[in-house]
Amino acid sequence: TAHPRTGSATLALAALGVVFGDIGTSPLYAFQTAFTDGAGLRVRAEDVLGILSLFVWSLLVVVTVKYVLYVMRASNDGEGGIMALMALASRRAASSRERAAIVVLGVAGVALFYGDSVITPAISVLSAMEGMTVAAPGFDRWVLPATLAVLALLFVVQRHGTARVGVLFGPVMVVWFAVIGLLGALAIADDPGVLRSLSPTYAAAFVADRPWTAFVALGAVVLCITGGEALYADMGHFGRAPIRRAWFLAVLPALFLNYMGQGALLIDDPTAVDSPFYRLVPGWGQIPMVILATVATVIASQAVISGAFSVTRQAVQLGFLPRLGIRHTSEREIGQIYVPSINWLLLGAVVALVVGFRSSSNLASAYGIAVTGTLAIDTILAFVVVRVLWGKPRWLVAAGATGFLLVDLAFFGANTTKIVHGGWFPLAIAATAFTLLMTWRRGRDLLARRLRAEEVAITDFLYGITTRPPTRVPGTAVFLTATGDGTPRALLHNVEHNHVLHEHVVLFTAVTLEVPHVRDEERLAIEELGYGLVRVTASYGFQDQPDIPAALRLARRTGLKLELETASYFLNHVTVMPTRAKGLATWRKRLFVGMHRNATNAATFFNLPADQVIELGTRVAI
Repeated sequence: TAHPRTGSATLALAALGVVFGDIGTSPLYAFQTAFTDGAGLRVRAEDVLGILSLFVWSLLVVVTVKYVLYVMRASNDGEGGIMALMALASRRAASSRERAAIVVLGVAGVALFYGDSVITPAISVLSAMEGMTVAAPGFDRWVLPATLAVLALLFVVQRHGTARVGVLFGPVMVVWFAVIGLLGALAIADDPGVLRSLSPTYAAAFVADRPWTAFVALGAVVLCITGGEALYADMGHFGRAPIRRAWFLAVLPALFLNYMGQGALLIDDPTAVDSPFYRLVPGWGQIPMVILATVATVIASQAVISGAFSVTRQAVQLGFLPRLGIRHTSEREIGQIYVPSINWLLLGAVVALVVGFRSSSNLASAYGIAVTGTLAIDTILAFVVVRVLWGKPRWLVAAGATGFLLVDLAFFGANTTKIVHGGWFPLAIAATAFTLLMTWRRGRDLLARRLRAEEVAITDFLYGITTRPPTRVPGTAVFLTATGDGTPRALLHNVEHNHVLHEHVVLFTAVTLEVPHVRDEERLAIEELGYGLVRVTASYGFQDQPDIPAALRLARRTGLKLELETASYFLNHVTVMPTRAKGLATWRKRLFVGMHRNATNAATFFNLPADQVIELGTRVAI
């Protein structure tokens, strides 16, 4: 999270590098795709002005009005993004059915985000590399190898973190937006008439005259707003004001100018439709522009990859994914994390995309479906927040939601025509992610119910050790338990088989709240149970990383006698056995068991000292 003393101008500069990379590199392929993806558009003035007008008003309505001015007001303690929005909306849900519907919507949005995370690096870097064919026509056969090399390098360096090179992101993107804005302005100067497309009448006339062509063309128009949702997702890192300032002062003007410039060029020279972005660049500047574009697309890809890591951590914390290995790559920035399993899965999918689709124009067919689905889900969840948290009247909420949803669903509908041409790929990734997320959530609930059914009440355990006292040994034992009221199985096993009980016993439960962060002074709830036993419940936000030794050091400050340097941490290692009992389809139980088996060890996840951990096993049938 951004430091409160960091200057707003500095934050706006940093936001340029992280937040706007995706939407800022869309001019590389968006306008070109509109005329080359089979929508039936002709490169003539009325079609160019109509498409330009649709581009302009999509940026104004969807990104500016919906995200910048409206959705960004729905913050979960300063955090944004689909997971934060889902947690915020479900926290105040009126009924369990409403809460379940919100959770399904939120998980669907996260699943679509994973589909988007695969396509953004592929299409961005590939479109930048294709610029070399304009500067050097013989470069065609090197486009794919060069793209794969750049992408492989990008994913390989993730484990080192981006803190060191991240300081360059903002300045590079300042240069990028200045250059693309200037190139557009120079082309507009040759044909100022193109500015007429700022009027919505051109978009309206285009839609009225050729409704089917306009509808299909929306599948390409949506490419100009891909990455718009990042404004909201990254709000927790930079704050609302710096993102808004960067959008209005730098990004939006540069995008307007560049798209207008590409339009002016096409009206003047229809043959430039093969690469209108690079045709704006003078011959001497084309190779430097390819280099700048490549760096800009790498920055855009980095932002999406970092976003995938962040969403994954939130999903783990909120109970939608098993524990995964999460490494912190910066001591100063809490958001700088690296998730190896997600990194390599993304790389594999990105390589498959590039090799399978082979060009940015082919990839554009696959791009819009995931983005438009996310836009619609954001709209629904945001209006749930407006109704439930802000208490706005139903008619106002319904009117606003209907207006934005009509736009979102028009874009989504236009992209359904592309499912057979590549749109199936992000949908397949999203369907797989949705299945994994929901299966883990359902399986986890089922396992918790089974464990609770066999749980011994702490009062019964205390009665047992008073009637038949075990041998007490010096030192501290910490027993991890998922529930906050029963007796940990590992504690029962230890007393039953070893017939000993430590002098100080801590029953430790980590709880994730539906808020981004929990302050240290609000983290712990401590309950003395008697006979040397104490229950410690530590609360974490979905952006926090649980650290049990740190929490216990905090507890020691309250006066608890804990010998943490020599403490023993007892874990209950659960082996899950799938059965044909009701509760979950058998194949999903098997999937859950596979995910459970491959989860990161609890000792590693909770930062326990390896040489002080003792695991006791148990089998549970679900």
